[in-house]
Amino acid sequence: MRSVVFETFGVPQAVLGVAERAMPVPGPGQALVRMALSPIHNHDLSTIAGQYGIKPALPAVPGTEAVGVVEALGAGVTNLAIGQRVAGGAAQTWAQYYLVEAARAVAVPASVSDETACQLVSMPLSAKMILADLKLTPGDWIVQNAGNGAVGKLVARFGAEQGINVVSLVRRDAAVDELEALGITNAVSRESEGWQERVRALSGGMPIIRALDSVGGAAPAELLAVVADGAELVNFGAMSGQPLSIAPAQLLFRGITVRGFWGMKPNIAPEEIGRMLGELVALAAKGELVLPIEAAFGLEQIGAAVAASGEPGRKGKIALRA
Repeated sequence: MRSVVFETFGVPQAVLGVAERAMPVPGPGQALVRMALSPIHNHDLSTIAGQYGIKPALPAVPGTEAVGVVEALGAGVTNLAIGQRVAGGAAQTWAQYYLVEAARAVAVPASVSDETACQLVSMPLSAKMILADLKLTPGDWIVQNAGNGAVGKLVARFGAEQGINVVSLVRRDAAVDELEALGITNAVSRESEGWQERVRALSGGMPIIRALDSVGGAAPAELLAVVADGAELVNFGAMSGQPLSIAPAQLLFRGITVRGFWGMKPNIAPEEIGRMLGELVALAAKGELVLPIEAAFGLEQIGAAVAASGEPGRKGKIALRA
């Protein structure tokens, strides 16, 4: 079967290629799935670059999420059936076929498109887990950067549904209009001067007690400019590729605390995660959660696909198709 593969860590466009590999065989508790769509996530690219929290043994097939059709079942699998469309529970998904852990796989209703199904886990589930991890109560105020990113939009949406006030910072004035068109309010552009005052006006003087950073570099300092003393900064990404830059005075004199959040090791009970995933599937089935794909590329077009994933202004993820 054809697979995307990398034999060394490095710049994805330089180290990724396509090769013929043996078809994987499902072991006990696993299922073999024929891939339909698999998105390119930032953490996939970080893994290929050798900069993520997990380093696979090389050579490796990338990809951590997909939707596909069950082709074969391993011993003991009773919750899935051959011919069933499933998402979740997967690894090494940038290939014609991949394995899933059956206990973590989710049957996808016919009303859910492949485009949405292939993204049901990483982004929406992360957004729900992050909000749960922040231990907020209705009426609380938080601020996040990259507010027009995939996770940022979902944090704003799910937060509002829970009564949490989410201020979303974006880089361009036009992005504010784009978010408002999606029903996401409390967006503030940093393109023009005085954005800090606009944030404070939105909160009406209420303390902003949490800050979500997925950019790194100097971005956390911008968040801290509008939060209350004693607030908590939570980092869950580094899109800038730069280490966090925070002045010691923020910690010493304002009592700011800083920590990280990693979806691979959440401080949330497995049954709670299962409940969240069930909510997401139900929303998608009702057409209330739609996750678009900007474009889909064949496996042989992996270089072009990675380049497209880095283009700004995308309306959805870039995905691979078998």
